[in-house]
Amino acid sequence: MTTHHRLATLATLGLLAMTAVWGSTFVLIKDVLARMPVADFLAVRFLLAAAVMLALFARPVLRLGRRQIGRGLLLGLVYGVGQLLQTWGLALIAPSVSGFVTGMYVVFTPILALLLLRQRMGAGVWLAVLLATAGLALLTLNGLSVNLGVWLTLASAALYGLHIVGLGQWARSGDVFGLSAVQMVAIAAVCLLATLPHGLTLPPDRRAWLAVLYMALVAGAGAMLMQTWAQAHMPAARAAIVMTTEPVFAAAFAVLFGTDVLSWRMLTGGALVLAAMYLVELLPQRGSAAIGLPAEAIHHEV
Repeated sequence: MTTHHRLATLATLGLLAMTAVWGSTFVLIKDVLARMPVADFLAVRFLLAAAVMLALFARPVLRLGRRQIGRGLLLGLVYGVGQLLQTWGLALIAPSVSGFVTGMYVVFTPILALLLLRQRMGAGVWLAVLLATAGLALLTLNGLSVNLGVWLTLASAALYGLHIVGLGQWARSGDVFGLSAVQMVAIAAVCLLATLPHGLTLPPDRRAWLAVLYMALVAGAGAMLMQTWAQAHMPAARAAIVMTTEPVFAAAFAVLFGTDVLSWRMLTGGALVLAAMYLVELLPQRGSAAIGLPAEAIHHEV
């Protein structure tokens, strides 16, 4: 196995761990979101994450340089607006529909990579995108009515795709800590601005604070660090397909904690998403051109 393939495999495992954490949050924060405005929840979550990351990684931030700091702020702005659009859309549509439409970043990512960076994707990547989309539909959809909520959520999916493409282009292994912290500051600023009309509401009790801390430190700061590092070692389209395992983990946790019952849709949808991920993992073994990697990314055995 080449050094490049070894790092790519580790990056995939890291993204899987990150999506498992994201999948666990659906069960954990349901009660909090029923008792606290979503924008306020996001603001407190990302403010805590930003404060911790700045305290830990102040020096890596200063070493970034003006250009990379600007890129991190732009990436955080895109992600933060995507979070808010997804949240506003969720208020107007069913959570299952929101999950499916949000997952459409798996389609937007290769399209944006082609339009913005002229990165052509092989047929295998488009097949994986199709498999992942079909799996998402089976996992989440019980009908789809197109209204304002769907359009808002679709816009958030496009922004998530843009974030994945931008992060894949700008992330460097030596900049992971600093770039992650700068992104988190921008996300926190965007979410805090959304609370200004009514003022910031803090979590109402200890259980809510524990959920917020988990979301801030593990699903926020930790996940951003992992995504930034992983995308320094894999193409954007491949990262997007791996990240579609989030609803698979969400369904698994829902069954594990007794909030849902295992069904054929879960099994079939999950199998399709996992097949898509396996396909993009298999493609690098057949040559890096198949997944849209530039020629200079080909490594020889070491």
